[in-house]
Amino acid sequence: MTSSRSANVEGAASSRPVGGPTYVVLTGNPNSGKTTVFNALTGLRAKVGNYAGVTVERKEGRLLGSPEIKVLDLPGTYSLAPQSLDEQIARDVLLNRLPELPEPALVVVVVDASNLQRNLYYATQAIELGYPTLIALNMVDVAEANGHQINAGKLATTLGVPVLPIAASSGRGLPELRKGILSALNQKVVTDGRRGGARFCQLPGPFAKESGAIADLLAAHFKEHRRQAAAEALLILSNEKALASSLQHYPKAIQDAVDAARQRLDAAGVEWRSVAIEARYACVMTIHQAVVVETRPNDETFSDKLDRVLTHKIWGTLIFIAIMALMFQSIFTFAQIPMKAVQDVVDWFGGVVARSIPPGDLNSLLVGGVIAGVGAVIVFLPQILLLFFFIGLLEDTGYMARAAFLMDRLMSRVGLHGKSFIPMLSSFACAIPGIMATRTIESPKDRLVTILVAPLMSCSARLPVYALLIAACVPARAVFGIPKLMQGATMLAMYLLGIVVALLMAWLFKKTLLKGETPMLIMELPPYKRPLARIVLRHMWDRSKIFLRRAGTVILGINIILWGLATYPRDASVQIKFDRERIQLLKPAFPQVQSPADAVEKIKQLHAATNQTNTPEVDALVSQLDDLDKQEAGEKLRNSFAGRMGRFIEPAIAPLGFDWKMGIGIVASFAAREVFVSTMSTVYSVGSYDKSDIGIKNLAETLRQQKHADGSPVYTTLVAVTLMVFYVFALQCVSTVAIVRRETNSWKWPIFQWVYMGLLAWGLAFITYQGGRILGLG
Repeated sequence: MTSSRSANVEGAASSRPVGGPTYVVLTGNPNSGKTTVFNALTGLRAKVGNYAGVTVERKEGRLLGSPEIKVLDLPGTYSLAPQSLDEQIARDVLLNRLPELPEPALVVVVVDASNLQRNLYYATQAIELGYPTLIALNMVDVAEANGHQINAGKLATTLGVPVLPIAASSGRGLPELRKGILSALNQKVVTDGRRGGARFCQLPGPFAKESGAIADLLAAHFKEHRRQAAAEALLILSNEKALASSLQHYPKAIQDAVDAARQRLDAAGVEWRSVAIEARYACVMTIHQAVVVETRPNDETFSDKLDRVLTHKIWGTLIFIAIMALMFQSIFTFAQIPMKAVQDVVDWFGGVVARSIPPGDLNSLLVGGVIAGVGAVIVFLPQILLLFFFIGLLEDTGYMARAAFLMDRLMSRVGLHGKSFIPMLSSFACAIPGIMATRTIESPKDRLVTILVAPLMSCSARLPVYALLIAACVPARAVFGIPKLMQGATMLAMYLLGIVVALLMAWLFKKTLLKGETPMLIMELPPYKRPLARIVLRHMWDRSKIFLRRAGTVILGINIILWGLATYPRDASVQIKFDRERIQLLKPAFPQVQSPADAVEKIKQLHAATNQTNTPEVDALVSQLDDLDKQEAGEKLRNSFAGRMGRFIEPAIAPLGFDWKMGIGIVASFAAREVFVSTMSTVYSVGSYDKSDIGIKNLAETLRQQKHADGSPVYTTLVAVTLMVFYVFALQCVSTVAIVRRETNSWKWPIFQWVYMGLLAWGLAFITYQGGRILGLG
């Protein structure tokens, strides 16, 4: 057994990349500014993938000016003893346990200077591994503002590694850091000779002896240098999770040796679980006292004063709701002018294409299917940009962590803690990164509950659906002097509805399927920072690129398919029937009309005449012809493949107030929620008479004009609200289903999630519509 495992490890080591790029590993605590340092070193040109065999993101980029050097950004971690999957990956990279990566040529530990003592715990662990190491002492400006004067030279001497003070947010010290990295790589700088297993902390004799024996076994089995083996031995001996999280790495001989050593330490009265931790904290405190001079009394900082208000259980909650309300109100107020500009460009382009191609299927496909469909989604780009701008602003200022802390009071009542709120809040942008962010949650049950409820947060893909229906059906009048207040309030209500039901479902899951104790929240609140425009704008653009990419790929492809489904099969009898009706309609005014071709020519003349002479007779004829156009388009769509599909599911959605055309949109949007918007655009434009010379109609206006056979409007305020409620809860996203499958490593949970959310969507939409009718709102 032992020899087999050892052979596997050696084989993995032998298959590591040889002669490839040089890897500089960037590591540090969460909230230490590591990502900002990484972006500065790589010029924001990061390649994001996954580590082999796991779902943790692997982010790397080439060092600016040195393409042969790669910078690998590890997930933030507080210790080499992992508590989550992200921290396990960070530990495995530093222990050189991943076959696809070579041994780090240099480790850069990013340390938050304003929280030096806490950061030094992990920094000393990383230094003890024996790699060439640099300390990037970040946020020195914040430390100085708080009255902490750090002697970087003395810190470097104490730690035995170079220490470079920087302020990554302002760019201070970053050129020196890059030079320090190149210098360390060229000189192959190592630490100050602390070899042979020497450590920063002093350990009791029995513990040191046992850990040294395990280090010998590790060095023999993994062919690693003695220093790394000594640091690793300390970890697996003193921390049960450190050994349990990597059983596949350790041969049975080492596992047995660790168990025997713990038994001997228990017999000797040595508390092996805490002795190393206490010794390191004592050492770190000594280092901190030696290198830090407090230049002013430890008074309450600006962040502390602000937190007394922003994290207050009453005022903090009201401020949080006000910030959310401001965000959604701004989406409707500020985005209108750029949205109008985008709509004008789409209309202009559609008109140019329509006039350049003769009437026919190709014209209909390009104008009614591609341009109208994709354009109907792209027009919401300004609102998407505004949403991501606000989210980026909240993240960059440090407010997001306060929101998580604030929500912990509420989350704890449903069996979760504030750490689950971060993935849920991230899901406002997209459920996929939100679900991936659950890897930081230690409890498997809490992580699964968070995954199951995260898609209930209204992601940016729902924003075009909400915005279209609100613009079409919710009055835009001012309330209390605030323009479009009802529209902004409706949008906020949809987001709050998702949050409330997500919490209720989390409570239900924690009481039934996934019972467990309510965990206690322990999290760091980073200091408030002045947001950097380039970081916020970069975040906004990166997320918007994903939206545009979907519009140019998924939505484009679906609209082409949908156009085909909505156009074919064609029934010649429908065309003949309506051509005859046109001829009969036009004969009193134009007796010479004898054929459909003549009818089309006369129709063109009538439209030209309408633009020149507004006579009642011509207007009446044109109106009657428009009605025939709509009837013909509806008949053709009803008989098409898409129409048959919509009518097939109509009995299931009719109790919700939805017609078969909405059913087409609901089915099509299983690929991506925003496809509903482009589907409606395609459905209402395919088969209509060619009026491309007057531009593509605004989709919201088109929805307002839809009528039932009895003349009543199809899209009432009640129907629009019901449709939005449906989209709040329905899992209309294939990509999310795929991610849940990957994160849970099972089809059971994504299928369960899709079914429960579908039932929730139908049930609450039914209550909304039927309840509204009972109250006389229908």
